[in-house]
Amino acid sequence: MYGPQVMKGYLNQPEETKEVLTEIGGRIWLRTGDIGYMDEEGWIYIRDRKKQLIKYKGYSIFPKEIEELVGQHPAVSEVAAAGIPDPDTGEIIKIWVVLRTEYAGKVTEAELIAWSRDNMTHYKVPRLVEFRPDLPKSMVGKVMRRELQEADPLFQERKKLTKK
Repeated sequence: MYGPQVMKGYLNQPEETKEVLTEIGGRIWLRTGDIGYMDEEGWIYIRDRKKQLIKYKGYSIFPKEIEELVGQHPAVSEVAAAGIPDPDTGEIIKIWVVLRTEYAGKVTEAELIAWSRDNMTHYKVPRLVEFRPDLPKSMVGKVMRRELQEADPLFQERKKLTKK
């Protein structure tokens, strides 16, 4: 809800302000883009961010869900997921994976995709896998998905094509 602790709008950007400030029932609400739910006891859980949703063939997929599922693979130490623009499907899922030390060099991209097919709903299966020694993290230790996504050469190439 809108209050003195919440912004009144973006400076000199009325269109952007209209997108995030909405009147409902006579009150002004700030749409943060956070996606979550409230449980039976009134606890609120933030699941992900709307801007980070992966859109694949009409499905909306939470990157966090992909990360949790792939993270169950015994060889995976850390994982980040994001969408890469795709002309046929909207976006395809790419994961960046840090393998546990004992699995380094012993697991292939194809094996991880095959495991995902066996353990996940078809539209959540990653199409691209990149192994990395580590993942970029914020000061509080949160994996910086957007940094991985925007630095990806295929993402950059396809973003340029969609802007034309």
